[in-house]
Amino acid sequence: MASSAAVSAPRAAPSSKTETFVDNKRKDDIRMANIAAAQAVANAVRTSLGPKGMDKMISTANGEVIITNDGATILNKMEVLQPAAKFLVELSKSQDVVAGDGTTTVVVIAGALLKQCLSLLSAGIHPTVISDSLHKVSTKAVEVLTAMAIPLELTDRDSLVKSASTALNSKVVSQYSTLLAPLAVDSVLSVVDPAKPDIVDLRDVKIVKKLGGTVDDTELVKGLVFDKKVSHASGGLTRVEKAKIAVIQFQISPPKTDIEQSIVVSDYTQMDRILKEERNYILGMIKKIKATGCNVLLIQKSILRDAVTELSLHYLAKAKIMVIKDVERDEIEFITKTLNCLPIANIDHFRAEKLGFADLVEEISLGDGGKIVKITGIQDMGRTTSVLVRGSNQLVLDEAERSLHDALCVVRCLVSKRFLIAGGGAPEIELSRQLGAWAKVLQGMEGYCVRSFAEALEVVPYTLAENAGLNPIAIVTELRNRHAQGEINTGINVRKGQITNILEENVVQPLLVSTSAISLATECVRMILKIDDIVTVR
Repeated sequence: MASSAAVSAPRAAPSSKTETFVDNKRKDDIRMANIAAAQAVANAVRTSLGPKGMDKMISTANGEVIITNDGATILNKMEVLQPAAKFLVELSKSQDVVAGDGTTTVVVIAGALLKQCLSLLSAGIHPTVISDSLHKVSTKAVEVLTAMAIPLELTDRDSLVKSASTALNSKVVSQYSTLLAPLAVDSVLSVVDPAKPDIVDLRDVKIVKKLGGTVDDTELVKGLVFDKKVSHASGGLTRVEKAKIAVIQFQISPPKTDIEQSIVVSDYTQMDRILKEERNYILGMIKKIKATGCNVLLIQKSILRDAVTELSLHYLAKAKIMVIKDVERDEIEFITKTLNCLPIANIDHFRAEKLGFADLVEEISLGDGGKIVKITGIQDMGRTTSVLVRGSNQLVLDEAERSLHDALCVVRCLVSKRFLIAGGGAPEIELSRQLGAWAKVLQGMEGYCVRSFAEALEVVPYTLAENAGLNPIAIVTELRNRHAQGEINTGINVRKGQITNILEENVVQPLLVSTSAISLATECVRMILKIDDIVTVR
């Protein structure tokens, strides 16, 4: 393709001034190639749509294995070389950012729309006409979806849990959805700021992964959890009540020179003096710390020199100060927000008003030999929460974290746009029906285009049925029939393998997931349609 881009279109003999023949075939070829490549990507994730979808096993270049059902994760890890196919990867990423769920749906819809574009293009319709019709379809579709949505109050916890568990149903850890869904709802509701009720920052929910146990042992912690041990050097404390906590960013260790220098010591008295000075230096620091009444230290990881030495740990243990070392740099913000304290960058700034207070800091050993540190009963705690995720192996653990993230995103969608909509392919069939009816009103080419896009939306229920091992044609036909009779909430109940009223089965999803899926997919397809040439720049 790159080589063909270099060859200019063949022209007729230059003598004839009137008609010049320009070859349009290549432009069509590039469109076809782009659409084919994008469809290939869409077909790759199509089988993982829905609760009965298959999982993908991704083996990365460095030999790590990921098992996942999340469209965004699958596409992210795929090595896509064709430029147009990269659009679909970006598409699922943007859906992941906007809604968090429906990352597979968005790619599947885009693939189906592209398939219809192919047949429209081969019928000789101009790409611009198709693109404009698509834009109209997407605005109309969002109207239709909004009309069939059900408003929701944040106090209605059951509905929130239902939609979170719908998001979890298609995941590998779906059997734990009864535990993870309420957990996701509670954690999001606890970080919603009453001053800004529409905005939820998911960075305020910290997910701590710890190997061992099963997903059943996952819990929500009101406070902080560290996946670390307390330092036990020379009998350090493992439990402190009425804790005063300091987050420090300096090192409790003898100072070093800034540049590489060697100090020559000629006799023993000097040697003793060096050791004595070191000891006094450390003791001086610890006295300052102890004077404020601080009894728990969180020490940030240090690059320049050891954050703590054996000696300083020994003195800290004697001063009855509990030490948690190697706190990551990027966790500091979260910790200080939770504890409502300030990080201390220098020993001279160590004052009592910069400390955080908690009822209990203790090291808890989990049954399988692992240990974690929990800080609970924090005074004036910031609006944050921690979730401790457990899993029997790394694959399950990672997938549980991704699934929990999806569930959190779904609850976040409901907080920012408080409408629910039925799941199970119901909104897509309803859209297909209403757009089909609307196409009959439109004149000319537009009606033709809109009708074929209406058909394209049936891909979601079709794929749901296909992945569940049902007869897709019979199911989709029956669905159309039900919707034509005015039952707008009927969808495919994958568990029973038949068509039921989906709202009664509690299969619901946020409106934002569906609307953003349609608008993002149409936008992506319009971009691919408008491209008529690929120019490679060396």
